[in-house]
Amino acid sequence: MGRMHTHRHGKSHSIRPATLQAPAWAKIDAKEIEELVAKYAKEGMTPSQIGIKLRDQHAIPLAKVVTGKSIGEILVQNKLVTEMPEDLDNMVKKAVGLQRHLKENRGDKRNVRSLELIEAKVHRLSVYYKKIGRIPKTWKYKSVVAQLE
Repeated sequence: MGRMHTHRHGKSHSIRPATLQAPAWAKIDAKEIEELVAKYAKEGMTPSQIGIKLRDQHAIPLAKVVTGKSIGEILVQNKLVTEMPEDLDNMVKKAVGLQRHLKENRGDKRNVRSLELIEAKVHRLSVYYKKIGRIPKTWKYKSVVAQLE
């Protein structure tokens, strides 16, 4: 969903492991991984930050391969899931930053369009999360309210 409104095909992203099997060098078991995920979530890390930390510091390329559950499922199981999904929260923060920029730079027409596109993504994503029950049905993105948070 990140490059929906552009013709470019950005390549700056990490690549998932080629094989979906637990690596032979990983000596850590599923229970230890779940404990690490819970510990990092209690420290306030997001699921993507937890995945990066597991990959970089503990040599676990994919938690799902070893545990059989994704990081999000582990967080739900331990009741550590946040009220706002990470991707939706990041988009709202991006929109707030752009609004702050546009208050100071009123003539910046390109970023007016960027703000419109980001807000469209927020609305589409919120419809999806309302449908699956991840956020309340009454949740609504309002640019003025988002700036206050």
